[in-house]
Amino acid sequence: MLTADRGDAGRRIDLVLRRHLSGIDAATRHRVQVWIEAGRVSVNGRLVTRTSARAAAGDVIAILLPADAPRPPIAAEALPLQILYEDALLLVVSKPAGLVVHPTHAHASGTLMNALLWHARDWPPAARPSLVGRLDKLTSGLVVVAKGPAAHAALQRAWTSPSTSKDYLALVHGRVTPRTGRIDLALRRDPGDRRRVIACARSGVPSATLYERLGRGAQLSLLRCRLLTGRTHQIRVHLAASGWPVVADAVYGPTRRRPAADEPALAEALERLSGHALHAWRLRLPHPASGALLHVEAPLPPGLLGALFAAGIDPAPLLQIFAAAPAGL
Repeated sequence: MLTADRGDAGRRIDLVLRRHLSGIDAATRHRVQVWIEAGRVSVNGRLVTRTSARAAAGDVIAILLPADAPRPPIAAEALPLQILYEDALLLVVSKPAGLVVHPTHAHASGTLMNALLWHARDWPPAARPSLVGRLDKLTSGLVVVAKGPAAHAALQRAWTSPSTSKDYLALVHGRVTPRTGRIDLALRRDPGDRRRVIACARSGVPSATLYERLGRGAQLSLLRCRLLTGRTHQIRVHLAASGWPVVADAVYGPTRRRPAADEPALAEALERLSGHALHAWRLRLPHPASGALLHVEAPLPPGLLGALFAAGIDPAPLLQIFAAAPAGL
């Protein structure tokens, strides 16, 4: 049994449970959703069977954990790990495209979590790493990691602060206009394929993304995006639905959009991308202990840099303009 706090207010029940059960290996998001749908969760004494139900601060949430054996422990593996910031409560790492963040049936090892457990092998027992937010396998950039349940809860609360922001860079097809804007499109799971997300005004969850065009070439544009809501695949779906699919996105990007035959250098550069051209770039977060603003930036991957230059977009002057955030984003 647990009590929802301010950091849980308005969040989906499955995400609230996943947050509070982060120390239980068996409590993956999928399993938590299965438990909810099976009638194992109640809120204030009333059974809840919809994973999309929302929590309010002060809600008393009870969960009956199944008696089946927990998942095998995740193995610590000596894998490369690019740490951009670390202190007693948290660390921020830069994840390369192609790396899965957490073990699954299809990826039982070789994940970011396996690498984090190796890094944490000398930590105190209570300081087990847990992820605060995730990135898709083919998205590169910043991932925040808490050192234990207390730090995880504190970071979740900090994440709701108005001072918190996370900016992404996206290289997209098309000459994006207007230069700045807001995309408001409700999203839902594709009923024909649960791995996909679609825009659906009638039954979707409200979702909003801010964007700014930083530069453009003959065929591609570089955007900076900021999430106002955090839905699965939100940036990719919003941009694709607006007519600007992320380059090399095999799920939401139409395959017919390829560089013209007279631009072999661009075609070759895009072939060298190790994932789709979406990068979790900059984070601003009030530190959960001191309240001081923490600023972290993930360097652009070489493949993305090469694609920008090949597209005729010089990133050097563009990336310097964000010492102070532009108005509206």
